[in-house]
Amino acid sequence: MIRPIVKDKFLLGQRSLPADKTDVAAAQDLLETLAAHSHECVGMAANMIGVLKRIIVFEDRGKYVVMINPEIKQKSAATYTARESCLCHIGERETVRCEAIEVEYLDIRMKRCRKKYDGFTAEIIQHEMDHLDGILI
Repeated sequence: MIRPIVKDKFLLGQRSLPADKTDVAAAQDLLETLAAHSHECVGMAANMIGVLKRIIVFEDRGKYVVMINPEIKQKSAATYTARESCLCHIGERETVRCEAIEVEYLDIRMKRCRKKYDGFTAEIIQHEMDHLDGILI
């Protein structure tokens, strides 16, 4: 189900709780909501649809990826300054991102995965994981 985008700064500023198998439906809603906004957005966190669970979705090389309870296990020492926008607010904001990350997570089937990402995809994941911690960029 496509859900409305939350813009309430209080809700978005809350730290999300760990997700479990009962949250798979919310992950599917998040995926459908991202697909509906694909013309203006490449990633979303569950709090953006009002669900305070640690779930993110993003587009990676033409395919959507769902991460449940993602954890960054390794970060590159190399960083860069990015200008990012978000559906939750107007305009762009500057932030520093790691060039590469390694993430451990559960997929939508609740299977444990670990994968390395770099470039723009790593930036998207870091942005969405900030959302899970109540950080708005």
